[in-house]
Amino acid sequence: MATLAPDTSQSRPVDPLDVSRAELYRDDTWPAPFKRLRAEAPVYRCEHSSYGPYWSVSTYKPIVEVESLPDLYSSEAGGITIADFLPDSDVRMPMFIARDRPVHTGQRRTVAPAFTPSEMARMSADIRRRTGDILDTLDWNKPFDWVDTVSIELTTQMLAILFDFPWEDRRKLTFWSDWAGDIEIVKDEELRKQRLQHMYECGAYFQNLWNSKVGKPQTPDLISMMIHSDAMAEMDHFEFIGNLILLIVGGNDTTRNSMSAAAYGLDLFPEERAKLEADPSLIQNATQEIIRWQTPLAHMRRTATQDTELMGQQIKAGDKLALWYLSANRDETVFGEDADILRVDRPNARRHLAFGHGIHRCVGARLAELQISVLLDEMAKRRMRVNVIGEPERVAACFVHGYRKLPVEISKY
Repeated sequence: MATLAPDTSQSRPVDPLDVSRAELYRDDTWPAPFKRLRAEAPVYRCEHSSYGPYWSVSTYKPIVEVESLPDLYSSEAGGITIADFLPDSDVRMPMFIARDRPVHTGQRRTVAPAFTPSEMARMSADIRRRTGDILDTLDWNKPFDWVDTVSIELTTQMLAILFDFPWEDRRKLTFWSDWAGDIEIVKDEELRKQRLQHMYECGAYFQNLWNSKVGKPQTPDLISMMIHSDAMAEMDHFEFIGNLILLIVGGNDTTRNSMSAAAYGLDLFPEERAKLEADPSLIQNATQEIIRWQTPLAHMRRTATQDTELMGQQIKAGDKLALWYLSANRDETVFGEDADILRVDRPNARRHLAFGHGIHRCVGARLAELQISVLLDEMAKRRMRVNVIGEPERVAACFVHGYRKLPVEISKY
């Protein structure tokens, strides 16, 4: 009679430097292990985790090195998250952020025109109007959830405009983004199946949008740009879904969680909030600092294509590297000993790595910056202060670093 091998995973001691553990982010206790990693082992081999063995790259310099060598450290070989693709459970849905050159170059070039300075100038008045409209609906001195009422609504409206998506269905974008970006789902077979079903529904919905635009003149939305490009016009259905998911998650999570961090962080550091309230000219710099301090995507993953060395560590071909942007943005050698503090006048806030570095740097970075700075500016015009009245509910995962709920009240200053 066959016997099962004992499961040692439950009895194995937890590696205190395994920073992929979901509870670190749920409980906001991640700064301590990363501080130790930066001091003792900037490139650290974690042998046992729920995502398998991986290298943690936790300081600024080696992350920039890895990002600057995309042929040596591939985005395509293993994907962009610490979770591995499982052929028996997953359907591969390629996206350009998880492609190497030359495919990445052509597909990125297709969508880049949606985020040029001239496009930002064209959209800025609309962004400002919609932001003001939402702020003007808020009840003063009454509790509400900042995440749902402000952060999600603003980012979802923006996504609907970018995709020319039916306005009444725009919250579908939030729903799909939450399912697509939740890395913990890979650990549960039933949730994997549910996510796959939701991604198919997303693909079917967008396929109808695509079909409605085929043969029509180009318009300044992402679907039309794909149709009218050589690089993306002939994508198969799975690559189409993959690129949609990338643009939805990228457009939703980065901006949404930075907007929530603006409310939470400025309340957490009232002296910094006072600086910003006294001097609105700090808004542009504060925007960069909020993005640095929050770092809405905690990591990106690369896979070594050959044996190499990184900061004295021997990396083997096929090894998985987690680039912890979250930690690099707290690197004391770059941002100073007060890197854990949100400091609205930090002189080098713009050096953050929250958008990545090199050829994969976030294509929509300008739009995220614009939306956050407009929100801060419109709040300043109304002399609106956000007061946090309870602990936030955080995302329990090591990929999207964000907030589920943030109870607040607003008051005038």
